[in-house]
Amino acid sequence: MSTLNFEFDCDAAGHWFYVSDQGVRHEQVIAVRAFPVAAPDEGVSLVDTEGHELLWIAALNDLSAALRAKVLRALTQREFMPRILKLNGVSSLVAPCTWDIETDRGNTSLDLKGEEDIRRLSATVLLVTDGHGVQFLIRDLAQMDRHSRKLLDRFL
Repeated sequence: MSTLNFEFDCDAAGHWFYVSDQGVRHEQVIAVRAFPVAAPDEGVSLVDTEGHELLWIAALNDLSAALRAKVLRALTQREFMPRILKLNGVSSLVAPCTWDIETDRGNTSLDLKGEEDIRRLSATVLLVTDGHGVQFLIRDLAQMDRHSRKLLDRFL
């Protein structure tokens, strides 16, 4: 059951708007996760075009299913962080090199400039930044196939 009472929707131009429980309408609102990797379903803020917070959502589960779906859609439109599911191969076992990868958005390649572009966020979570600044997430290193883990071990 929803514990928060507000309206959040997308207009015909594709911009999100927020109407507070007092009836105040805010145009061109952006949904932002506070902790996109560590706690993606907790700590979401609705902010205006100047970055001022309009509403804090402690947990997405506090929202009704329909409202939660809209907030998740707004977050997905804003965020682009493909998850690496598998390393098919690497051009070299030292950086700089090109990785041939399978992601949750399809197969692609990324250019790794240096080992410093692989950040360990926890024991099992890695953030890989390619040469173009695109960030890729490895959600659970232990869940990857043996070949992928073996290749990754060369860079960690």
